[in-house]
Amino acid sequence: MKKIEDYYVPWLKNIKMYISSHIELAWRDKSLARMMSNENPNPPSAKVMEAIVTYGKMANRYADQGLVVRSKIAELNGLDGPANVMLGNGSSEVFDMVWRSFLQPGEEVIQHTPCFGIYQLRCDICGGKLVSVPMKYENRELRFDAAAVVAAITPKTKIIVIANPNNPTGNFMAAADFVKIAETGLPFVVDEAYVEFAGMGKSQVGLTKKYENTMITRTLSKAYGLAGMRFGYLLANKKVVDQLAATLIPWNVSTIAMWAALAAFDDLEGLAERIKFNNDQIAYFRKELGAVPGLIVYPSYGNYLLLDAKDCGVAGDEVVAYAQKQGLILRPQSAMYGHNGWFRLTIGTADENRRAVKAIREFCTAPAAGAAKR
Repeated sequence: MKKIEDYYVPWLKNIKMYISSHIELAWRDKSLARMMSNENPNPPSAKVMEAIVTYGKMANRYADQGLVVRSKIAELNGLDGPANVMLGNGSSEVFDMVWRSFLQPGEEVIQHTPCFGIYQLRCDICGGKLVSVPMKYENRELRFDAAAVVAAITPKTKIIVIANPNNPTGNFMAAADFVKIAETGLPFVVDEAYVEFAGMGKSQVGLTKKYENTMITRTLSKAYGLAGMRFGYLLANKKVVDQLAATLIPWNVSTIAMWAALAAFDDLEGLAERIKFNNDQIAYFRKELGAVPGLIVYPSYGNYLLLDAKDCGVAGDEVVAYAQKQGLILRPQSAMYGHNGWFRLTIGTADENRRAVKAIREFCTAPAAGAAKR
């Protein structure tokens, strides 16, 4: 008799459930400041909370297909209507639906690294091969390399994905380079999870009208501050949405999430407040930590910062470990470009941000003293 493992599809074997250890830690110890997962430190607005309560009382009913909120999203993005919009349980589910729609075992997804880990996770589940094209690192700057992305295309390439702005580097690719990739005709996913922080003028949504292979993904987890609600969406040509929607799990987005999302889109004042707070705090970090000798603080258009402490004589993992002793969860970043000084942080509350500046400055200006305190 065969064992149960003999029946699994081959590419699924040895893949484990994704567990975010830093999020698990934050929930276990709520005294720690959550400066690690690109969450918004501000709670939902009063208007969103009102919608959550109202539709929570209707949670005994199945949701509809979300035509009202999809129409609102289309209107905000200058698209024809709800047929250009597909909803997901966060943009992570949207990636899953896109990958399942285009990718067969052994086929390739091209990503530009460093970047968001979900692209790898969903590629593996489909039995695909992830092709990672590194960003250019020159004169202590990280830059997109669209030419290298195009050069990585093979007959097996089925998807190209670019984050706009990129996570974790925080920068944008030039608009002309998006056109170059779109013109390859390959399914092209532009991940705009953080675009609201810089303004919608940076969005590439206009490409969906000219290039039916181009898809934009967004989420309410970041600027809107609704990570726990799980609401994401895709913007694309109607024909593309029609086909991708075949992968939708019925009622994948709850009644509560859809109507709370609509309230969030209508709450322009609440969004503006969150964006201003975030961008002011980014400037604060850049000023305060930019003055630390040897510490490189990369500019960011998201709600996170990438830092390199190599020239301070310390490893990024050491900074993260020291910060945790001070009650702050920061995010380690794998070594790259021959450096092990990389680490990341998410914008927290004003108080948490001051504490983070103090801890990072303390450790990076006196690493020996900081190490002794760990």
